[in-house]
Amino acid sequence: MTEPLEKRLEKAMAELQAAQEAVARTERELRQASFTVLSSDRAVRATVGPQGELSGIEFLENKYRAMSPQELAASVLEAANAARLKMNRHVMKAMAPFTEPSSGIPELKGFEVDWERIFGPKVLREDDEDTPRDTGATPAWRDALGEDGED
Repeated sequence: MTEPLEKRLEKAMAELQAAQEAVARTERELRQASFTVLSSDRAVRATVGPQGELSGIEFLENKYRAMSPQELAASVLEAANAARLKMNRHVMKAMAPFTEPSSGIPELKGFEVDWERIFGPKVLREDDEDTPRDTGATPAWRDALGEDGED
């Protein structure tokens, strides 16, 4: 037997209210989020804020003194882009519950988000932390400079 319309509307309104409260909590949490990443050469640490903006750069152990300007720039970009990617993935995970349909009310379908269009294709690739690293791999900044990493 189906529920009366009033009861279904009451349930839908309660679920909508809960969803609105959850969205507000998520927004508050995301406004406070930041991610910090160390470059692969361990010379730079970059921090990004909640909108992916660069909010901090640290040059570690005076390694920058022995680097060319191009190497230093590549290290900064690598760390900043990796931190931004972590923030983007964090936003995706935080918003995922709102994209799913309601289990109790089939009429509430959730919403579709084209994360690739918003953040770019890298955001949908496996997280580097979830995949084993090839310790013999050449850092990306060395590839960009045409260096093989050998001294």
